[in-house]
Amino acid sequence: MPHVYVSNADSGDISVLHMGADGSLRWQSTVLVGGNLMPMAVSPNQKVLYAVRRSEPMAVASLAIDSVSGDLHLLGEAELPASMAYVSTDLTGRFLLAASYPGHQLTVSPIVPDGTVGLVQQVVPTGPYAHAILPSPCKRYVLATALGGGELMVLHFNAGTGQLTPAAFWAARAGAGPRHFRFDPQGRHVYLLHELDGTVDVLTWDADRARLSLLQTVDILPSGFTGKPWAADLHLTPDGRHLYTSERTSSTLAHFTVDAATGCLTAQGHTPVETQPRGFAIDPSGRHLLVVGQLSHHLSRWAIEPDSGQLHLQQRIPVGQGPNWVEILA
Repeated sequence: MPHVYVSNADSGDISVLHMGADGSLRWQSTVLVGGNLMPMAVSPNQKVLYAVRRSEPMAVASLAIDSVSGDLHLLGEAELPASMAYVSTDLTGRFLLAASYPGHQLTVSPIVPDGTVGLVQQVVPTGPYAHAILPSPCKRYVLATALGGGELMVLHFNAGTGQLTPAAFWAARAGAGPRHFRFDPQGRHVYLLHELDGTVDVLTWDADRARLSLLQTVDILPSGFTGKPWAADLHLTPDGRHLYTSERTSSTLAHFTVDAATGCLTAQGHTPVETQPRGFAIDPSGRHLLVVGQLSHHLSRWAIEPDSGQLHLQQRIPVGQGPNWVEILA
C-alpha cells in the first residue's frame, strides 16, 4: 500500500501516514529529524526519502524507506552550503539537485549506491532567489527557476558526472516571480507557476533545441480576490488531464483542464482548502489529492472525479506543526 510523508517545518519532523486501498489515511509514525524541515524528494527506486533542513546546521537527511512498513530510518546527513528551497534527483537517482532561495545558487551532490547523499560537488550561481529545480524528461537537461531573476534556466546535464553547464534561459514578465514548474507526461510542455502575480504560463518545450516558448498565460486567483498573490505549488494528474495550483493568501486550489492536443489550460474553478496551502501532492492513481495547511497543521484528502477533475473532501487528519511538503510513495 502507498505511504505518505509530510515534512513539518516548525516541529522538525516527518509524519508518516498509511494510505489504504480506498485512499483513507491513518497516522503511522513520526520521525524527528530536527530543525526547519521543508523540501523533500523520493529516490527514483522508491527506497530513500531526502529531506532538507533549512536552519543551521543546513543539511539534507537521507532516510531509508522500509519496503514493507514504509517507516523511515535515518541513514545519514550531508552538509549543504545554503538554505535550499527545493530538491530533486536526476532520473537515474545518482545525483541530488537543489535550489537555494537565499543563496542564489544551484547545487549538485552525488548519491552513493546505498542511497545516501555525499558532499556538494558543484555550485552554480543564479539570479536572485533560485526556487525550484527538476530534470527534463529527455535526461539531457536540468531546468531551474530564479524568482527574483525572473527566469527559467536551462542547463546541460552530464549524466555521467552530474555536471551542469548553462544552455539557455526563458525570461518571464517583470514582477511575475517564477516559482514551481512541472513537465507534462509527454515532455512537450512546461507549466510554470508565478508566485508574485498568481499566474501560470504554459510553455512549449523543444528538447532538441533546449528552447522554451510561451503558449498561454492563465490566472489562478479566485473571483473577487483583493489581497497580495502568494502562489505556492502546482501538480498535474498522472494522465496529464488536470492541473491544480495552490495559493496561500486565499487558501485555495485552482483547477484547470488540459487540452490533450495543444497543452492549453481551461479554468474549472477554485476549492477552499487548508489554511496557507504551501504544498500538496496527487497520488499515483490520480484519484486522490493531499494538501497540507502550514497554519492549520492538518492534511486533507480530496477525491478527484475521474472525468471532471472536481475535488470532494474525504478526510482531515492532524500532522506536525507547520506542514509544508507532501510526498506519496508509489
